[in-house]
Amino acid sequence: MIFDTHAHYDDEAFDEDREELLQGLTEHGIEAIVNIGNDMASTEHTLELTKRYPQVYGAAGVHPSSSAELDEEKFARLKTAAMDPQIVAVGEIGLDYYWDEPAHEIQRYWFGRQLELAREVNRPVVIHSRDAAKDTLDILKEHKAEEIGGVIHCFSYGKEMAREFLNLGFYLGIGGVLTFSNAKKLKEVVEYAPLDRLVLETDCPYLAPVPNRGKRNSSFNLPYVVDAMAEIRGLSTEEVIRATNLNAKQLYHLAPGKSERN
Repeated sequence: MIFDTHAHYDDEAFDEDREELLQGLTEHGIEAIVNIGNDMASTEHTLELTKRYPQVYGAAGVHPSSSAELDEEKFARLKTAAMDPQIVAVGEIGLDYYWDEPAHEIQRYWFGRQLELAREVNRPVVIHSRDAAKDTLDILKEHKAEEIGGVIHCFSYGKEMAREFLNLGFYLGIGGVLTFSNAKKLKEVVEYAPLDRLVLETDCPYLAPVPNRGKRNSSFNLPYVVDAMAEIRGLSTEEVIRATNLNAKQLYHLAPGKSERN
């Protein structure tokens, strides 16, 4: 079954049918998802989802675009959340230079702090990196992130940067963008990277694949990404699902058997 390594079901886009979607994961071939924190509020909502739905794990973290909200009191709360047994990662954290705010030095400071938090609580990291490849890589190396482990979410750079992140032992998160006609660089990366370093993700409600591009995304769309990856790699869809499922469980330190909790 498919493992969705990065979703945002706490988003208001799912307010009307969240229950229906999450209850229907198994019948749509989705074994498990990891719901990812964007800020303190979404981290707390993520925790609530992990308690209600056995197929849902969580990540606790503050996105670079929300990093200005952090202070020592909130950071202490974040640490408490990250230690919860159903929280399997710290994220999403990193750098986003597409926007001018928050100031880049603020983003870099809290990126480093959250990397060290992940080390302290023994969780891998989910990295957001947009228009910030060099600084992301430099900070990961500075904090010896190869000892922490994690995934570069929604990987958007070329083969050269893929090699750098792969050399740190990181996974690459591949989602709906792979199906876009203009995703030449990403298709080259998916062909180049070792299969055991690729994981599937939606980033839902964002980045729905073709033929649903522009609509609200959900885990139910992942078979389109599987098809695209299988074609690029010259594999069957079953081989892609099996490999990426195992990779996801290794990434998040989960047992290789069934993900759903009792």
